[in-house]
Amino acid sequence: MKAPAYRTPHVGPDSAPHQARLMSLWETAPGLKGFFSTVDHKEIGIRYIVTAFAFLVAGGIEALIMRLQLAGPNRTLLTPDQYDQLFSTHGMTMIFLYAMPILSGFSNYLWPLLFGNRDMALPRLNALSYWVYLAAGLFMYAGFVMGNGPNDGWFNYVPYASRDYNPGLNQDFYALGMVLLGISTTAGAANFIATAARTRAPGMSVNRAPILMWGTLTASVANLLVVPAVSLAFFLLWLDRQFGTHFFDPAGAGQPLLWQHLFWIFGHPWVYAIVLPAMAMVSEGLPVFCRRPLVGHSVVALSTVATMILGFGVWVHHMFATGLPGLGL
Repeated sequence: MKAPAYRTPHVGPDSAPHQARLMSLWETAPGLKGFFSTVDHKEIGIRYIVTAFAFLVAGGIEALIMRLQLAGPNRTLLTPDQYDQLFSTHGMTMIFLYAMPILSGFSNYLWPLLFGNRDMALPRLNALSYWVYLAAGLFMYAGFVMGNGPNDGWFNYVPYASRDYNPGLNQDFYALGMVLLGISTTAGAANFIATAARTRAPGMSVNRAPILMWGTLTASVANLLVVPAVSLAFFLLWLDRQFGTHFFDPAGAGQPLLWQHLFWIFGHPWVYAIVLPAMAMVSEGLPVFCRRPLVGHSVVALSTVATMILGFGVWVHHMFATGLPGLGL
C-alpha cells in the first residue's frame, strides 16, 4: 500500500514575511506583557489546570467546613444563612469552576500536539476564554467573601431565587457570574470545534483522529448548544430581579417551570460533557500503559457521540414531580 503523500509547506523568499508575522502573533513576549497577552496553547492549558485546581481546593475547604457543622447536633459553627451560602458556593465551584475547566485545560494543552499543529485554530479566542473564566470565578467569589454568595443551591430554583423571597445581592452575583462563565464556555467550545475541523495533520481523517478529540469535540458541540440556555436563564432571572420583568413570576404570567426547563436542558447534557472527555483520556492512556492498541476505535468514537445524543433527550427526568405528561417523562 502506497504511503500517503504529505504536503510540505513552501519555504521561500515570498513566505518569509508571512512566517515572521505568524511568529510575532504566536510568540510570547517577555515580562508582564507576555503573561497577559500570551496565546500559547500550552500556557493557557496550564493556567486552566492551575486555576481549576485552586477552585477545587477552595471547594474542598468549603466541604470540610460543612462537615464540621454537621459533625454533631445543634452545632453553631455556621448560621443558617452562612450554611446556605457555603453549600451553594461549594456546588457552584465543583460543577462550574472546576469540573469542566480542568478538562478544557488538558485538551488545550494536548490537542495541537496530537493534531501536529502549532496552536489552536483561534488562539486569541482561546486566551479570551480563559480570562473570562477567571473573571467569572473571581466575581462570584467576591460576592461570597462579602457575604453575598449564592444561597439557593447551585441549581438556583425560582421562586426562592426571585427578589421577593431573596432580596439581597446573593443571586445577582451568581446570575451575572454565570452569564460571564457562559461566554467563556461557549467561546472555548467554538474554538475546539474549529480546531478539530481545520487543523488536523494531513492524512488524519476523522476515523483516525485520537479518541481524546472525540471526547472533547462531542462535549464542545453539546456546550455550544446548551450553555446558552442556562446563560439565558440566569440573565432572565437577573432581569426579573433588577428590572421587574416577569419571566418566572406567575403573578405576571410568567412560569417558574421555565427555569427548570432551561436549567436542566443544560444540566443533564453537562453531566456527559464532563464525563466524556475524562473517559476519552482514559481511552488514550490505557493502551499506552497496557502496550496494546485500543480495541474498536471507531466503536468507541461512535459510542461517545451516541452517549451525548442520548444525554440531550433525558433532562425531563429531573422534573418528575412537576405534573408533566407521563409520555414526556
